[in-house]
Formats: sequence, C-alpha cells, structure tokens
Amino acid sequence: MRLLSLSRSVIYELIRSGRLRTVKEGRTRLVPESAITEYVSLLERESTRGVAA
Repeated sequence: MRLLSLSRSVIYELIRSGRLRTVKEGRTRLVPESAITEYVSLLERESTRGVAA
C-alpha cells in the first residue's frame, strides 16, 4: 500500500481483477516485489497507448 500509495480497498480490487499478482504463505497473502514492478510496467504501457491513440 505504501509503495504504490494506494488504499487497502484499491489494492484488494487490483488483486481480484488480476492486475496485481500475489502469493500465499500460509494464511498470509503477499505481494512480491516483482509483482509491483510488473504492475507499474503495465501502467506505463497503458499510459503510452493512451498517448499514441
């Protein structure tokens, strides 16, 4: 939440929609650093597409 500056509910919605990948360790759901990097890359690609269109 802090790294992405997003609320908890927005993070959960991103996870539900498949835009933010997670892993489970026991009962805990974790967001790997690589998943955050992938999500930011996705946002960059989407913003580039928006400018080109």
